[in-house]
Amino acid sequence: MTAEQKNALAEIVTIDKEVMHGTPCFTGTRVPVQTLIDFLETGDSIDDFLATYPYIPRQQVIAFLELSRDITFDQITCASS
Repeated sequence: MTAEQKNALAEIVTIDKEVMHGTPCFTGTRVPVQTLIDFLETGDSIDDFLATYPYIPRQQVIAFLELSRDITFDQITCASS
């Protein structure tokens, strides 16, 4: 993960032992990012997720997904080199 990706991730996701026992959560909430992944895996949409958690900004969700994609792509690229 690049320094730029780490900085971007820190704005989107918080890991704090005092909040949800250190589970990665959307910054400013107690909602684990895994919850979004679970929604999407079961066929629910981003809109469904946001209807359930309306206090999480859409842009934060999109930024998380984009950054996750980029980090995953970088790791796959490095692993295949």
